[in-house]
Amino acid sequence: MAIKAEYIWLDGVKPTKQLRSKTKILEDGEAPPEWGYDGSSTEQADGTASDCVLKPVFTCPDPIRGGKNVLVMCEVFNAAGEPHPTNTRAKARAIEEKFKAHEALYGIEQEYTMLEDGWPAGFPPQGFPTRAQGPYYCGVGANNITGREIAEKHMDMCLQAGLKLSGINAEVMPGQWEFQIGPAGTLEVGDHLWV
Repeated sequence: MAIKAEYIWLDGVKPTKQLRSKTKILEDGEAPPEWGYDGSSTEQADGTASDCVLKPVFTCPDPIRGGKNVLVMCEVFNAAGEPHPTNTRAKARAIEEKFKAHEALYGIEQEYTMLEDGWPAGFPPQGFPTRAQGPYYCGVGANNITGREIAEKHMDMCLQAGLKLSGINAEVMPGQWEFQIGPAGTLEVGDHLWV
């Protein structure tokens, strides 16, 4: 039986890299293989030599598609098999290897703001909240927070995927939330955060 493997990687967009993904169909039980893509469309190559290679580094269950489908975090390599200059995970791997005797653990917080019609969720249309930030941070109730249903669904999906999620909380403005990943190893914390 076939399954869907969603290959995920970071592109070369500056100043802020973006996530990219594409779906590969695999046989049930097949390990995700390397896969190519056109780096000229992700700002990782020019049009004359645009082949880039995705090398799977982390796989987990896909909580959106369900079943045996998987999410596959990848590193980007050039056609010669060398880490692409935009592949900062390769640099982190070298550091992790160098200091592996220390068994470093990390925790990362990621804040995000939900938008509604291009404006922060919970804000009046094209306006600003009338109250200061105090009631929103770790707030409770519809008067203080916006988007709990989405934040809860995100948390549930992270747990279904087996990610090292350690918590969530509402942040300092309506529609702003945070999740925490860790403790986890050097590469693991980043892989889990991006997925």
